[in-house]
Amino acid sequence: MTMRVGIEVGGTFTDLVAVEGESVRIVKVPSTPKSPDIGALASLKAAGISPGQVGDLVHGSTVATNAVLERKGARVAFVTTRGFRDILMIQRHDRRRVYDLHYAKPAPVVRRRDCFEVGERIGPEGIVVAPLDERDVVANLVPQLQRGQYGAVAICLLGAYANATHEEALRELLQRSLPGVFVTCSSDVIREFREFERASTTSLAAFVQPVIDRYLDRLSGALETSGFKGRFSLMQSNGGRLPASGMRRNAITALFSGPAAGVVGAIRQAGRSGFGNLITFDMGGTSTDVCLIAGGRANVAAETEIDGLPVRTPVLDIVTVGAGGGSIVWVDDGGMLRVGPESAGADPGPACYGLGGKRPTLTDAHLIRGTIRAEGFLGGGMKIDRDAAYAVFKPLAEQFERSVEDLAASAIRLANANIVRAIQLVSTERGRDPRDYALVPFGGAGPLVAAQIAEDLGIDTILVPPNPGVLSAYGLLAADYTKVESATRRFPVDDEAPAKVHRAFHEMRERLAMHFKELGLDGPVQLTLSADMRFVGQAFEVTVDLPVERLDSLTAASLHHAFGEEHQRVFFHGAAADRKVEIVSFRLAMARPLDNLPPFREVRGEAKAPGRLRVLETTGELDCALVPSSALKAGSTVEGAALVEGYSSSSYIPPRWRAQLDAHDNLVVRAQK
Repeated sequence: MTMRVGIEVGGTFTDLVAVEGESVRIVKVPSTPKSPDIGALASLKAAGISPGQVGDLVHGSTVATNAVLERKGARVAFVTTRGFRDILMIQRHDRRRVYDLHYAKPAPVVRRRDCFEVGERIGPEGIVVAPLDERDVVANLVPQLQRGQYGAVAICLLGAYANATHEEALRELLQRSLPGVFVTCSSDVIREFREFERASTTSLAAFVQPVIDRYLDRLSGALETSGFKGRFSLMQSNGGRLPASGMRRNAITALFSGPAAGVVGAIRQAGRSGFGNLITFDMGGTSTDVCLIAGGRANVAAETEIDGLPVRTPVLDIVTVGAGGGSIVWVDDGGMLRVGPESAGADPGPACYGLGGKRPTLTDAHLIRGTIRAEGFLGGGMKIDRDAAYAVFKPLAEQFERSVEDLAASAIRLANANIVRAIQLVSTERGRDPRDYALVPFGGAGPLVAAQIAEDLGIDTILVPPNPGVLSAYGLLAADYTKVESATRRFPVDDEAPAKVHRAFHEMRERLAMHFKELGLDGPVQLTLSADMRFVGQAFEVTVDLPVERLDSLTAASLHHAFGEEHQRVFFHGAAADRKVEIVSFRLAMARPLDNLPPFREVRGEAKAPGRLRVLETTGELDCALVPSSALKAGSTVEGAALVEGYSSSSYIPPRWRAQLDAHDNLVVRAQK
């Protein structure tokens, strides 16, 4: 069982990459949104792979994300410290849309009637102020939870981030009284202060946990029935994978596994060609995800949002916009042309798929433009209808009194503008100049528009990885086993600070080592430590990396200097020597690196002869070379205008750009002066 298989379930397609020795096999099949495990198993069948052949299976899916967005998780009971029952409803005193008279805060996944209180109190330093009232729990709370028929219970006590004893005792009481009910503690999910964010994250974790468990039971059961005996892992939002057993304790970490896998795949593949400063750009069927990588490392954000609700768990710093191949082109109330965020998805899909789609999408626009050819879509294995694309764009074209071709090209440019703005959010607005980075497009649609986006940003180098339409599935295989531990430890940066940093580091390392042992992960590990720091009096922090190998030489002055440098980069002013600084929280990541990185080569298929085609630009019709990817070999050069057509995606090379295939099957595209 030497075969490694990565299966990534997207909104439109389910992608599979299988690597055995130097052999690479790829497959794309339509996703099955109502039951993603069916699409995952279908991809194995389409690739001609028996589960018994697979020694390492890594999976990423949108199951947790969809459960939240569609509000199809478990019925959750929320239990907190007496006096804080309404924390999920009060939220923060902000207003996201200032001028919206009908603005309402995001609805939590727990109803107010399902929020309960217990008598207890632990202070911010972890000292017990009032013991847990266990008699009240047994006499009053347990009967209410039994009557409520809950699928999960979320426990979030006020001081549990500093001392988890009350949460652990309460969990033990509830598990004895509520057999079969999932119980999630905030101390297992996030050991950081800020009670609303911790409560929101814990309730979301409880909400999706039964969904993920049922999904894993179905998928692993079907695999085992078919003879699978290998390792089964799942991708996390932080860019690392975990054995499936680890995901059964904290499913919230799988919330954004698909986008994270793409970033990991891009870092690994671009690194083979010596590129470490990247802006990744994953344009799939439903959305576009962008991420900035500096020195071969992606930024990790401590918090993200889903459906307006905060999720305080480490995630790769990815910005998402609703601009994918399935994004619908429409007209707003003001008569303006718009693209997304609504998507046709896999069901019914774009009109050209012939599966019932009746609204124009970006895939239809590319078919009209000529950058997608009906004869070459998925290597000719999936039939698409150019006439159907014309038919759905015609009413819009008549409304704007323009040709169908012109309107399709305008829709593509509009979507590109949205993507440019997303890239500016992760670069320019965070003190990074996009011109210092190479653009790495992937996903089914990314390489089609990458050059135009690069021109708008002033970027002169693009790296298109092999098989770009399935790079996320490869990223699953290229990910290390990773787990992240966090802890709030608030103290000033003074002469005692280095010793306190050491103490927090060793506590978190011990907990991570215990988790790795429980999951059966042995061997050498890599540790990455960061601290959230701020000026005394500030409300929010900046994250500062603290190199583990230099912890022994840490001083108050070096901590102050490191904070000042990061504050300068983000806010353009640093830390004066007389400004007091404090540390608030720590995060430690433990990674078990792969023994060897699986190779990734272009799957070229049957060699085809080059040809010519016409591409419609906003400036008119353009004569282009049609270059099958099967015709390229290391060192081959392609002058724009050209379309390099592959199975999973095609790369459009405009005039004044030149592409060259390097020794690692990366297509390096450079602007010509």
